Amino acid sequence: MSWFTGKPMGAGSAEFPSPHAAPLPTAPVLPGPALEYARAAIQSYEAIRAQLAQDSVEGLAPRAEEMATALRQAAEAAENHSADMAGWLRKGAEAASRLGEEKDLQEARQRFAEVSHSLISLVAGDARLQEGWHVFECPMVKGFNKWLQRGARLENPYMGQRMLACGSPSQWGPPVPAISAEGHTHGGNEVAHYTCPMHPSVKQKGPGQCPICGMDLTPVTRAEVESGVILVDDTRRQRIGVKTAVVEKAPMDLSFRALGRVTYDEKTLVDVTLKLDGYIHELRVNATGEPVKRGSVLFTLYSPELYAAQQEYLLARNSQSAANASLVGAARKRLELWGLTPAQIERIAQSGEPIENMPFLSPASGYVIEKNVVEGAAVKAGERLFRIAPLEKVWVEADVYEQDLPQVKTGLPVEVTLPYLPGKKYAGRVGYIYPALEGTTRTGRIRIELPNPGLELRPDMYADVRFVVKGGQRLQVPESAVLYTGPRRIVFVDLGEGRLKPQEVKLGLKGEDTYEVVEGLKPGDRVVTSGNFLIAAESRIRSATDSWTGGDHAGH
Repeated sequence: MSWFTGKPMGAGSAEFPSPHAAPLPTAPVLPGPALEYARAAIQSYEAIRAQLAQDSVEGLAPRAEEMATALRQAAEAAENHSADMAGWLRKGAEAASRLGEEKDLQEARQRFAEVSHSLISLVAGDARLQEGWHVFECPMVKGFNKWLQRGARLENPYMGQRMLACGSPSQWGPPVPAISAEGHTHGGNEVAHYTCPMHPSVKQKGPGQCPICGMDLTPVTRAEVESGVILVDDTRRQRIGVKTAVVEKAPMDLSFRALGRVTYDEKTLVDVTLKLDGYIHELRVNATGEPVKRGSVLFTLYSPELYAAQQEYLLARNSQSAANASLVGAARKRLELWGLTPAQIERIAQSGEPIENMPFLSPASGYVIEKNVVEGAAVKAGERLFRIAPLEKVWVEADVYEQDLPQVKTGLPVEVTLPYLPGKKYAGRVGYIYPALEGTTRTGRIRIELPNPGLELRPDMYADVRFVVKGGQRLQVPESAVLYTGPRRIVFVDLGEGRLKPQEVKLGLKGEDTYEVVEGLKPGDRVVTSGNFLIAAESRIRSATDSWTGGDHAGH
């Protein structure tokens, strides 16, 4: 059963325990090699979480298989340390494999909840895995509702773009002290130890064969240990799905998105009010949402004041004296000021009788979005009876995160899409940037004006707003090549002949699928873009000579 759907598991289920149970059945402090593979698994998990937050399952399978492979390697490395822990890791690997098989977004989120439960339980038990990570929970999700995330800004994988910021920070649970480390590193070409290219957790003082697969062990020098350079042959590269890309200078479009909402154009709203007291006799428009046309009758009104004013106007017209000419003009002006049209006044003059129930006309075409009157009601001067909204043009108001606001300028082109009209795009420009931030969400609101001839854009619809800023020529590296290790950003540079070296980089602006590289790389360098989480785990393992105890192989 799925934690996501909240369906209870049967008694004695072997999949996952209750989310309120202890994180692991035994003291869950991971041995060195297993720790690094667990870190690699969490990195793959983060890539999957980001995809689900964008409502996408494209390319999910390779990432899920990376995570499953890393968890299996961690289980293998933890076998001699704790059979229970190894079994837990294998269950996590099985959940990751099932996740990779899903094609449906909702089903993938259910499997993701199972994987989340496994990894969060694992991380809760080993404080070393918590560095640089955050845990959140979503009150809208039934069952297991937590997830891990690298960034502190909420990006909910369970709700996606519909409610991306839904959730709140959660707790890891009681941490377990990490294993203390001892040992030293030395420079030079002296052989530090021998290891297996296929099983880097295996380490021996001298040459020999891998006790797991029987391959000849290869030497690892002190210099390689300190630099983190590892040797990965073509067979293993193919097995773990290593891919590379060239670092190059290219035009960089800085793309970011914001959640928007369609609303009325406030500049075109029209209120219907009266300038005199009276009683509604007949209500022609009697429901919110009805369309009206300019000049159509909204209601008829009986008003003693208006009736008397019509009589005065007729009496003044019937008098033939020159002195009454000014009285006729004054009486006519009073009727105009009370809202009567020239055609209505002419009708009164031609009929020679006052109109008892005077029709009042719509001042604009549009839709009634507010109605505050019923038939027979007494109304006072100044009361708002109707509010009419033309929809030929609408606003889209988007909430832009504080860090993205400096890139937004008035006139900046944007692209608006609607969830219910997939594939259709609306081009617009930023019309106004509101001067204040929303205190709770730390977002700034911007306004986009869009034409709406087919009335496809309806107020209160959600919209996805994409901003594209031209960033000029910049040295770029694919986003998938960058690994986050606390405050540092690492990529793996392919040195040739199977050698991969970790390289710290300083990043600049964020493009659509790339980062600007400020320091650490040069044009023409080739970096690992896929499989780098497993490469990172093996690099750490080879560098961690303090975790090697000098036995036949290091399983703990």
